[in-house]
Amino acid sequence: MSRHLSFTYQTEDGVEIFATKWAAENEIRPKAIVQIAHGMAEHIERYDAFAKELISQDLVVFGNDHRGHGETAKLNNSSCYFADTQGFEKVMQDMHMLTIIAEKEYPGVPVILFGHSMGSFLSRRNIQLFGNKLAGVILSGTGGDPGIMRKIGQLIASREMKKKGARTPSPLLNNLTFGSYNKSFKPNRTEFDWLSREEREVDKYIDDPMCGGIFTAGFFNDLLEGIAIINKPQNLAMIPVNLPILLISGSKDPVGSNSKGVIKTYEAYKKVGIKEVNYKLYENARHELLNETNKEEVKADVIRWINEHI
Repeated sequence: MSRHLSFTYQTEDGVEIFATKWAAENEIRPKAIVQIAHGMAEHIERYDAFAKELISQDLVVFGNDHRGHGETAKLNNSSCYFADTQGFEKVMQDMHMLTIIAEKEYPGVPVILFGHSMGSFLSRRNIQLFGNKLAGVILSGTGGDPGIMRKIGQLIASREMKKKGARTPSPLLNNLTFGSYNKSFKPNRTEFDWLSREEREVDKYIDDPMCGGIFTAGFFNDLLEGIAIINKPQNLAMIPVNLPILLISGSKDPVGSNSKGVIKTYEAYKKVGIKEVNYKLYENARHELLNETNKEEVKADVIRWINEHI
């Protein structure tokens, strides 16, 4: 049995953040805290089955809906948008506030950060600033720096923000970002075939009113700026060299450029002297490993890695 508690907390700039905690019914002191950072165009409740599996291992799980997503977007009437200034940094700081809340409730209990997709990029910034607070980090569905394509995206976002406003949805940037992801999986059944080989999971995503949507020019500008920040050599050098890092990805995940971006990230971490960094690529799996046809294998690997690092 499990307890599933929702709560909110307020940021320094007055934003109300929705968060969830999963714990065992007869809760004893957990072995570790696992904090989940969800991806773009989804929300934390999609991790319910994964969280329940983790708490069966004497772990406690925390996660929040990022700004512009899920219940946090509803609370602040601000969908598909981060913030007027420094959005990426603010969303990462929101995550850090949740870490502090979890640590206050469970003093001395180690914290493992699990970031998926956009949440993995936020987690990569988090470990540059707060890596010494963590026992380990798992990056799921991450990618490398798109380089010139990122710079083009930033130029387009900047132009659209000036012309139409930062809060205006950007079909152009949405298409540039995600339009290409589905091309590898033709003939396409849906626009989201790239998420998983498991058709039921793709349909659940499409049917979820808090998933998908056209994100704003301001959001894309923040995300692309964040990807630039996390890849700067001086920022990579800020990660504690003793922090264990695991990268997991589907070999056919377009966000990770079909593995190339994942290996690029792994090599960047090796280059700055991270002592324990490993990656695992799941053959033919796509973007959402926790919703893939081999999700039981993935979850077992994640739980094993967590148990080895707490």
